[in-house]
Amino acid sequence: MSPRSVYPDGYELVSRSSSYSEGTYNLDDGDFEAQAPRVSRLGRRRTTWLQQLFPTVFAGPPRRQPRSRRVVATHLRPPCLPRFYLRRRFFYYIHVFWGIILALLILTAIFNPSYSRPPPHYTTLRSLAQRTNKAGRGNPRNEKVFIAASLYDRSGELAGGGWATQLLQLIDMLGDDNVFVSIYENDSGAEGVSALRGFEKQLTCRKSIIFEEHLDPQSLSTVIVPGGDNRVKRIEYLAQVRNKALEPLEADPDVRYDKLLYLNDIMFDPIDALQLLFSTNVDTDGRAKYRAACAVDFDNPFKFYDTYATRDLQGYSMGLPFYPWFTTAGGGESRRDVQAGKDAVRVRSCWGGMVAFDAKYFQSPLPESFSPARFRSASDLFWDSSECCLIHADIQDHPIKVDDIVDTGIYMNPFIRVAYDSRTLFWLGITKRFEKLYSTIHNIGNHLVGMPWDNPRRTEVPGQSVPETVWIADDRQNGGGSFQVIHRIAGHDGFCGRPGLQVIVENRLPGQKGFEPIPAPPLP
Repeated sequence: MSPRSVYPDGYELVSRSSSYSEGTYNLDDGDFEAQAPRVSRLGRRRTTWLQQLFPTVFAGPPRRQPRSRRVVATHLRPPCLPRFYLRRRFFYYIHVFWGIILALLILTAIFNPSYSRPPPHYTTLRSLAQRTNKAGRGNPRNEKVFIAASLYDRSGELAGGGWATQLLQLIDMLGDDNVFVSIYENDSGAEGVSALRGFEKQLTCRKSIIFEEHLDPQSLSTVIVPGGDNRVKRIEYLAQVRNKALEPLEADPDVRYDKLLYLNDIMFDPIDALQLLFSTNVDTDGRAKYRAACAVDFDNPFKFYDTYATRDLQGYSMGLPFYPWFTTAGGGESRRDVQAGKDAVRVRSCWGGMVAFDAKYFQSPLPESFSPARFRSASDLFWDSSECCLIHADIQDHPIKVDDIVDTGIYMNPFIRVAYDSRTLFWLGITKRFEKLYSTIHNIGNHLVGMPWDNPRRTEVPGQSVPETVWIADDRQNGGGSFQVIHRIAGHDGFCGRPGLQVIVENRLPGQKGFEPIPAPPLP
């Protein structure tokens, strides 16, 4: 979980050749009435205001010169004259094309912007949060919020920079008495621990700040890979690191929380975090109703980041990573929700760098048929699923037919946008205003590259017996094994996964990634 920055045609018209005038004599050089006036009586060119603003777009084709009585030496006529005019006409149409694009961008941004006009209750909450400096001003119902984060912060830029500042502002708007902050950090070195300890001193709410010098991967569950080695799945490692930040929920089970907010190493607006918590999918009483509500995270001002953990309402994976993100596969309900500008886009899973949960799914006692939710990995060897998708699979009702799903209680809120650096966060407020223009290009691109990717487990019904060819390691644990056909009992989380296996690199070299893929043996 390394932080990234914080985590981790010009042309020239062809000039006339001197041969153009060679051998000619213009009889009208002194005939002023035969020549078109170039300036007005005031001495200025007769141009409209549009021509003044966009001279290359609205200049029009080259002005035809008045017919003149010439004596032309025909044997000296330039042979490439038609090509010259074709080239000028080509450049003219190029300018017109880009002028139309520019006009569309400006008009869309002004008159039909995307996700720039939130519902009235969003404005009300923002006004409350900005009106005074009173603690708790952004939490009108005094709801109890558990804030969790797991960090890898070698440079200390998170706990000692903008991330920490934004979190402190959020806590102040929620009210110290309403907040518990739990942060777990490991393997970040001296600068990381120093920044975390400095941040801990600034916290005035209840807290649990844990720094672990080294998390031994061998303390986690392992799998036997081809070759006989015991390795830790990458997702298993990430899941257990995230769970470390949830341990205070078990230490004091009598304290009940209304919301659980999980944060990544993101840059965010603290008021947006309030909106995610308290404004997403409100009911008639003004209370937010969801099992989970996710922000939308970006790698750059256009590119949606968290495609691995996000699935649409029918469990399909994402399309190309720009607006409107989802494909038309199946019912295309999630895509239509985005295009309709809803603040609660129905999905089966999401993450987006910042997620608000209904905290009851993480605490005992729980609703019937649920156990306290925790992050985990998939059990099959060569099948990987994001821990951030599996957590959503575990807190939703299990459907009998996935294509008939109407709502899961899990929503993505595109009004709430976060980024992995401050510059991208700034530009998101601008680029989103004209993103509605992308829809057609997005749909065409999805079809050209074959998105969404096929997932054979998307439509599996929990409890169903499914025949499947899988790799089974030998009991002797000597690295051997074979492919066998087994009857696997389908789970409720097949939509999250894809074939593959990534494992932790335990003794990595400088510059080496912390994980590596393990290829499956070839089928016989």
